Amino acid sequence: MFDFDSLSDAMANRTVLCVGDLMLDEFVYGEVSRISPEAPAPVIAVQRSETNVGGAGNVARNIASLGARCIFVGLIGADDAGARLKAELAGESRIESVLVCDPSRPTTRKVRFVSEHFSTHMLRADWEKAAPARDRVEQELIDAILPQVARADIVLLSDYAKGVLTARVIRNVIDAARKLGKRVIVDPKSANFAIYRGATLLTPNRKEFSEATRSRADSDESIAEAAQDAMQLADCEAILVTLSERGMTLVQRNGEPIHVPAHPVKVRDVSGAGDTVAAVLATVLAAGADWETSLLMASAAAAVSVSKKGTASVTVTELRRKILPHAFLAAEEKILGPDGDLDAHLADWRKQGLRIGFTNGCFDILHPGHVKVLTAARAGCDRLVVGLNSDASVKRLKGEGRPVQDERARAEVLAALEAVDLVAIFEEDTPIRLITQVRPIVLVKGGDYTRDKVVGHDIVEAQGGAVMLVDVLPGFSTTSLVNRARGGKA
Repeated sequence: MFDFDSLSDAMANRTVLCVGDLMLDEFVYGEVSRISPEAPAPVIAVQRSETNVGGAGNVARNIASLGARCIFVGLIGADDAGARLKAELAGESRIESVLVCDPSRPTTRKVRFVSEHFSTHMLRADWEKAAPARDRVEQELIDAILPQVARADIVLLSDYAKGVLTARVIRNVIDAARKLGKRVIVDPKSANFAIYRGATLLTPNRKEFSEATRSRADSDESIAEAAQDAMQLADCEAILVTLSERGMTLVQRNGEPIHVPAHPVKVRDVSGAGDTVAAVLATVLAAGADWETSLLMASAAAAVSVSKKGTASVTVTELRRKILPHAFLAAEEKILGPDGDLDAHLADWRKQGLRIGFTNGCFDILHPGHVKVLTAARAGCDRLVVGLNSDASVKRLKGEGRPVQDERARAEVLAALEAVDLVAIFEEDTPIRLITQVRPIVLVKGGDYTRDKVVGHDIVEAQGGAVMLVDVLPGFSTTSLVNRARGGKA
């Protein structure tokens, strides 16, 4: 295994020049429970919406979230969507954006309507002009890009075929990079790989690769054979074919193919997963990693990305959690907020055949009674998830003046305990949602409860699990400690 921390430190000192098609990604989430009386179409009752920087902008955000610096060059229109993207990118401290404005075209905007219940994309609405940039704008792009090449450690072209990466722009960028000894990574859209001639690495998905090479690309052998011909045409060092749930295969011009399987993960949304892979490859290669290490990092990042909703970026902490063995998790990495990726951890543990336990509480002031319950709980399982009431939840349950410590402080203290494997913060008054999600084999509470009073006992027992009641230590309670500290009666 490579030295993750040394690699992440090296990544933080690298600069990636990213050029490509910028988009505004919007996600509208809601419930679908009826058909419109006006037409045979489902009606979505909108509950919330999200707006993200998408397309090549998402590549830039992923580069920045890995700790590297990104110089981003893209194209916007003279419209509200363009203004929103410009403002969003300006707020990213690790992204230096150089945006060319073309008043003759709209900023590419995509709105996806998603059913919350089924996690299904129902409809996508696009605003775009998918045509090559005109001569004047094309020259503006070239003039904006070329001075940046010397400042970068590596160049990444993110082609969505919306007009930025014309044949002339591509040629100018690759030639300038090669002249300066810079590697060029291309996430291609054109089926004519020859236009990317001279790039270091092409990263098509299976469909794009199959169309470009006119091969079935249904096995490692057929991919390797077709890739060798494509590399001759494109004069590149390697081609990486991403294969969704089958992982990814790298074919080198001078070397053996490398296949990296996909991580098992619950897929929530594949939007932007290719952006994540390209961003990680460019950043890790710029940091000096070899091909195999770069693929392992990219595969882990893809798993993190698809386990999130919407257009997502991946952090170094999330990568470390995915790549390194459980024993190497730092305390802060054990903490999951309400939107944390708990399902991915559960899937990994279940794949290993590990028994999962669960307990919960406010843990406002951690005392020996808590430690006894947590230690006993961990002894009854292989991995222990602790549900932690949020600040708002504690206040509703305990009243004004509580919690004494905020949720982050309470979570950090719990996460520092060897007995605790994950801390999941929840906003509700009871952990019933978490228990339903975790499906623990053992549910643990203090002996001051009775089995029928333990929230979720019926769910756990119906699935073959058990409730464990741990005798409490007399004389220890958070409420009495708080009262004593405040000069009141215990």
